[in-house]
Parts: sequence; C-alpha cells; structure tokens
Amino acid sequence: MLVRCLTVAAVLLSASLAAACPFCSTQGQTLAGELASADMIVVATLKSSEQDANDFTKSKSVFKIDQAIKPHPVYKAGDTFTVARYIQQVKKGEEPKLLLFCYVNHDPADAQLAAVASAAVFAGYRNVSVDAYRGDEVKADSQLPKYLADTFALKDKDAATRLKFYFDHLEVPELFVSTDALMEFGNADYKDVRPVAEKLPADTLLKWIKDPNTAPSRFGLYGMLLGHCGKAEHAAAVRKLIDDPDNAYSLGLDGMLAGYTLLDPKGGWELISGIAGDRKRDFSTRYAALRTVRFFHEYRPDVIKPEQMVGVMKALAAQDDIADIAIDDLRKWKTWDETGFVLGFAGQESHNTLITKRALLRFAIQAGEAGKADATAFVDKARADNPDRVKETEELLRDETPKTVTTPAAKK
Repeated sequence: MLVRCLTVAAVLLSASLAAACPFCSTQGQTLAGELASADMIVVATLKSSEQDANDFTKSKSVFKIDQAIKPHPVYKAGDTFTVARYIQQVKKGEEPKLLLFCYVNHDPADAQLAAVASAAVFAGYRNVSVDAYRGDEVKADSQLPKYLADTFALKDKDAATRLKFYFDHLEVPELFVSTDALMEFGNADYKDVRPVAEKLPADTLLKWIKDPNTAPSRFGLYGMLLGHCGKAEHAAAVRKLIDDPDNAYSLGLDGMLAGYTLLDPKGGWELISGIAGDRKRDFSTRYAALRTVRFFHEYRPDVIKPEQMVGVMKALAAQDDIADIAIDDLRKWKTWDETGFVLGFAGQESHNTLITKRALLRFAIQAGEAGKADATAFVDKARADNPDRVKETEELLRDETPKTVTTPAAKK
C-alpha cells in the first residue's frame, strides 16, 4: 500500500482556542482551513516519476488531474502537471491516486499580471510551477474527496449548516474524515454549537456513547451534545453510564457530567458536588468536576446558581493537590467576598507549595485592587518579604488582561 508520501510543511494551530467548544479535546487546523490556504486541491493520478540520484532538484513526478476540488485558472480536470520531487511507487506500472494540496507559483515576470488579471486572461499564461506540499492516498472507496468537495461548497454557509454537516461525519469509518469533523467541533464557539445541539438525534448520540468502539476522546463532546437534545430517559441512561465502574470516561467525564446536569440539573449538580468534595477521588476525576463547573459558570449560568458554583470551587480550594487551580478560578470570577476564606489558606502546611502560594498572591493582588483591605495587607507583607516575586506576579497579571486598542478619531 502506498504510504503518505508528502507531508505538511508546518501545522498551523488556531490562535484563539480559548473560544473553542468546551469538552472537545481535538482542535487545530482542519481541512477547511487548508482549503483556504491552498491555491489548488485536486485528486490526481501519478503517471510517472523519475529520481535523479545526483541532484534531487532534478527529480520529478507527473500527475494527471482526475477531479479538481479547489480548481485553479491554469489547471482543469484532464490536465497534467509536474511536481519537482520524486514520488515512489510501490511497484513499476502502478498509478496511485493522491489527494494533493498545492501551491501554484508564478514566474516573477507574470506576478504583476497575476495580481490583476481575470481568470480568463490568466488562464492563457502557463508559466507556472506547482508545489504539492501535502498528499494523501485516495483509495477506491475513500469518502475523502467528496467530503472535501462538500466542505468547499459549504465554506460560505452559516455555522449551523456547517456543523450539522460535520455532525453527520463524526462516526464515518474513514478516520481521516471523522477526525477532521471532530476538529471542526473543537474549533467552534459554544454559541454556535448550542442551537445545533438542541436539534440533534439524542438516540444516535447515546448509541455512540455506549459503543465500545467509540474513541474515549469523543465522550466529552457527545455527552455535552446529548445534554442539549435528550429527554428524561436519556438522563437516566447517562447517569447509569457514569456510575458504572466498568466504564472509563477519564477523557470525557467533564462533558458527560455537563450533559447529565443539563438533562437533570438537581441530580447532576449533586453528583458534581459530591465528586468535587470527595478527597478520596483521584485528581483527574475531581478536575473533571472542576471543568464542568467552569462550563456552567462561563456558558450556562442559567442552569446553576452562582453561589452553588462558588461553593464547589471553595471545596476544591481546600484540597492541596488542586487548590491552585480552584483559587485561580475564584480570582478570575472576581469572588472578592471570599477573600478571607481564600487567604486563610496562607501559611497552612497543606497549601505551602510554591504553585499554591503564587495562586494566593495573584488572588490577593487583584482583591486588593478591588478594595479588600485584608488583601492589601497580605500583598504589603509579601512585598516586604520578596519584592521581586510580587513585581513579577503583578506584571504577569497585567499581561493576562487584554489590552484595549484605541484608534484615532476620524477627522471631520
């Protein structure tokens, strides 16, 4: 079998993952993103390849275009083009098909024309070279070319239309396709996911969650989605799955908890609170509960009361191995009324680690700025003991705050 012969030169990660869909563990550059950056994407047959052992720049491979998924004015289906590299064939005479992502480079003499010419004019200039920077084998039964062509057709559609399309591909057998669909959900904003999730088939999602062949990395997303479209019977089924000791949702427990709580707020919150407050639970399980609380605080404060969420974070702040994370969340939530409680951990042996002391200092600095006198006194003492650490922490907090960019007022 022909292995992937061309690789991506660099993987471009999203610059704003903070806005990504919660409980989606897979994020990054999707095929839709590559559609935007490539000049041409084609399914092409490798017709011949030559290798120059003495000068690799003289090696070449010739392709014939079978399907133009993202066409280019210079090339159409049936055309051939040459890539300046050797693509090895399994055995002589084979003509494998590849999905090629290409840059089309123009000679300097044509550059100015290419910038202004219409497609009709530009098509007459073939003084170009093709750099296929990525290639994936296309088997006879592959869904990838159609999936990519449909993705290209949807590029200008609204988020709901695109996410519904990706949902329909989350569990297709071809891993390359299903993983890309999962990444599309991972990169999506919750505000776009929620209205789509409310109309999804709940029975299908529950079936996927119960399927032993479902990848653990998907449980969080599927559980969260089910929470938006399920009914009472789905809530009972999800709770049974969470409670079953034979099931391991370590990679998606947070989403499962969120989905269950959306379906049964009272039962779900009791479960989250119980997990968070049980020091005998392992760290990953309690951290899943913390992440679920974050979800409700950031996205769904209509489901759980603020004082309930603060109460769970306080329970986690009292636990030495997760205290720094919980204290930081209390700081970000600006719970300055809890200043006495939080700073009460200072000096306790259980909270005497450097990472927790830094979290306490960050909380105290911002609580002091909000007018809490006991926090100001805490910072003053810390500054006297270690001024450099306080200065460094203050600078880090300033960097954490998004800067407001102002533009000059337009002249009248």
